[in-house]
Amino acid sequence: MYVRLLLLLLFSMSFTATSLAADKIAVKEGKPYAMEEMVITESKMPQSQDEVTHKIDVVTHDEIQNLGYTNRNVAETFKYLPGNFVNPLSRNDANWGAYGGLGPKYNGYLLDGLPIDSFVDTMSLDAIYLDHAELHRGPASVLYSNYMTMDFAGNQAPLAGISNLITKERISAPLTSVSLGYGSWNTLLAKLYHEGSKGDFHYFLGGAYEQSDYTNYGTTPSWLNMIDDPQYKKTKLYFKTTYFISPDSKISVFAHHTQQTGDAGRPNRGFDHQYDLINTVYENRLNKDLNLQFKLGYRYYDRTWQEDNFPVLSLREKDGVRQNIVPADLSFNYRHGANSLLTVGSDIQFATYETFAEVGGVRSKGNDMDAINSGLYIQEKAVLGDWVLRGGGRLNYTKHNYDLISGVVPSEKDKSWSRFLWSAGVRYNATKEIGLYANAGSSFLVPSARSVGGTLNLSDLGVTGKNGQLPNPGLKPEKGLGLDLGGDFWIMSNLRFGIRGFYNVIDDAIVENVVNTTPSQSQSINAGKSHAYGVEVELNQMISKSLNWFANATFTNTTVKNKLDMDQDGSDIPFVPNFMANIGLTAKLPYDIAISPYYQYTGAYFDSTSKSSRREFGKYGVVNVNAQKLLFKNASYRANLSVDLNNLFNNKYEMPWQFQDPGFNALAKVEITF
Repeated sequence: MYVRLLLLLLFSMSFTATSLAADKIAVKEGKPYAMEEMVITESKMPQSQDEVTHKIDVVTHDEIQNLGYTNRNVAETFKYLPGNFVNPLSRNDANWGAYGGLGPKYNGYLLDGLPIDSFVDTMSLDAIYLDHAELHRGPASVLYSNYMTMDFAGNQAPLAGISNLITKERISAPLTSVSLGYGSWNTLLAKLYHEGSKGDFHYFLGGAYEQSDYTNYGTTPSWLNMIDDPQYKKTKLYFKTTYFISPDSKISVFAHHTQQTGDAGRPNRGFDHQYDLINTVYENRLNKDLNLQFKLGYRYYDRTWQEDNFPVLSLREKDGVRQNIVPADLSFNYRHGANSLLTVGSDIQFATYETFAEVGGVRSKGNDMDAINSGLYIQEKAVLGDWVLRGGGRLNYTKHNYDLISGVVPSEKDKSWSRFLWSAGVRYNATKEIGLYANAGSSFLVPSARSVGGTLNLSDLGVTGKNGQLPNPGLKPEKGLGLDLGGDFWIMSNLRFGIRGFYNVIDDAIVENVVNTTPSQSQSINAGKSHAYGVEVELNQMISKSLNWFANATFTNTTVKNKLDMDQDGSDIPFVPNFMANIGLTAKLPYDIAISPYYQYTGAYFDSTSKSSRREFGKYGVVNVNAQKLLFKNASYRANLSVDLNNLFNNKYEMPWQFQDPGFNALAKVEITF
């Protein structure tokens, strides 16, 4: 088996989405760095990659537009990068993937540097207005806090990495685009987008509408029990304004609204979800060395859905969850020495969380709580010739106030935790073509209200029709430690080889266990001590302005140790494939045609830490293709045709919770740009 994997690695050392474009190669002091390697996530300020100890991948705007978003989830922006397993269960469901050998909640998601939900917001946001995206690989940065969401797998920590979605800010020329698309399952898509500027005022705004009959995305048989096409309608509206007050200061406001309605393929299985997001960012360079940033956000999540009495199709109840989250961050960056940077700051989050069930018009609350999370942080990064030394700490405080847990007033009304977290790193630029780096960091994650209170009662275990999450009020918080070691090697000025090893360990890891398949029921548990280690290798090359390719592979091994429960002891961390490989290229052909084929192989993974009841998934490969053709252009406008061919060979592989990839699908889109 391992010989086959090694042969596959040597044949297809997969593509990283940070592919180089020939016209963007820049030489910095004789070093073959691309201009895209200016990154901001590590220190909240633009930095050259050779001054950053972490490995940070950049996905450019053009690359983002060349990706096919099969499940309409912006997490798919990172799907071909090493160390990532991006796994949305459907167009209507969240991403249950893995990062750095850990589950989906150990990669913090940011929008312009403020935290967002890696499960919900990635289903809501749109890729059209992204300037670029950065994937900060490696142990937690102390500059970013946990995200206090209580839904899905709960609170999220940046132990394995950070995904930063960065929206457009400065608009060089006005542009208006209209897109119309049609695809499989009677999918209709329409988008209207405009960007422009007037003096120091820059902006973009737009909207999108999509509807589809969709198709059965459950296995046969499955608890989803679809008897008709699961229809949905999704509407998005958004805008951003940026005002450059002076050459050294600016303020911006970004707002996004998504409404998604539909059904899960049966009468009385409808859903109605609303997601709203606001970001406000103020930045001021106080003098040549000191920079101030203040960021304030608001997130509103309102999800409601119906449950029936299957096989009787009458309405049983209407369930819902509502969250309000307000994150804020104040930071100062002080440049000193040649390129050294001191960062200090403070952040805070306020969150409310409520679940309810409505039966016969009477609504009852299940969980009702609020939370606060605050932190003080400091990080020093010293650039000393060829060496970069980084160290930082965070003092973090979290408090939960519980009004109701599983519909009952708890005996313990509140809990609070204080922890000191740290992060350190080093980089050595051995030559102009070789950079070596190492990082370490800690994390601390408390159980969320959903994990503690569930969406069901314990008495619902195994009851027909009761799909959801069972409560576990005895959960303990978890502590994490991450390490990585790697290097970048420029074999030629247009060919880069990268390798990174990682090791992550979590005490009392909170994982989601599937305890029933029919009905579909899960429960959060503490899984003892979990270890994950692995190696990522990658190649990317720009052969010419018209041809570049990329490749990567990730080997991962995970172990759960729990001497108190032999059913878990020696098990694996759920949702983490033991092997991932990607390969792809972008070719610009005659007659204004461009084509980008991608191949991804996913190795074996499990849905639970229970050795007796877990199921194995994976061991499949998928080919996706994006093709574009310029139809016509003149001085005033241009028209472009794009075609996404997803799961080209119709591989209907099974996923956890009896979900299944629906197989081959296509979307053709015409975009007219003025």
